[in-house]
Amino acid sequence: MFEFFKSLVATVLMPLPVAQLLVLIGAGIVVRGLRRSGFVAVFAGFLLVFLSAWTPVADRLLEPLEQAYAPVLEVGALEDVVAVVVLGAAWKPEADWPAGTQLGDSAVHRLMEGLRLLQWLPEARLVVTGASRRTGDLAVAQAYAAAARELGVPLERIVVLDNPTDTAQEAYAVRDFLGSERRFVLVTSASHMPRSVRHFERVGLAPIASPTHYLAGRHGPGRLSYWVPSSDALRRTERAVYEYLGLWALELDHRGR
Repeated sequence: MFEFFKSLVATVLMPLPVAQLLVLIGAGIVVRGLRRSGFVAVFAGFLLVFLSAWTPVADRLLEPLEQAYAPVLEVGALEDVVAVVVLGAAWKPEADWPAGTQLGDSAVHRLMEGLRLLQWLPEARLVVTGASRRTGDLAVAQAYAAAARELGVPLERIVVLDNPTDTAQEAYAVRDFLGSERRFVLVTSASHMPRSVRHFERVGLAPIASPTHYLAGRHGPGRLSYWVPSSDALRRTERAVYEYLGLWALELDHRGR
């Protein structure tokens, strides 16, 4: 029930549903004869959509999240690391495609970053996490493992944690497997990293952050696409809003534990 409530709140508070609600409320107010107030609400709805789909706004929202942790460019600081932990992301388990192709954009970036680090850490193991929230579907951790094996990672170097359905559960699963003293690298999308680190710290772990899948800053002011609203910018705004909501509600995921 709690997982459903989280998903519902996150969906309702996205810019597009909020904008639609403002427009509907405004139209209703206009019908009741309060034209000025109604038009203000309608205008606010359209303005919200415009700003959410505008790259200058989308990137300003996303950049503080993505820049919170620097990428790992040198592996010299990764001494004594025993594992590279790759957090779960979206994928398409029902598709009859190779495992790597079933992974969504975030999942592909996360796995590739994990494999990049793994090749420089011959003693470390690849720990892949993530279950499916739909009963009967194969877990994304299993897809990660299959894709890693297709790319040459030996089976004995792969650890699959396929029970967690959210970041908090992933943190507990990793702690149960590794313990609280062993050093590991945490791989996830750059925008997701601040929330992930806080979850792992909340359970007593000290991850080494290795963010990937940067979205902000790919279109500079010198390009027309920077100034024209787009669905891509809207998705970046939604990503930022989702992460800020997750940070705000983080402690709810650890209640009673």
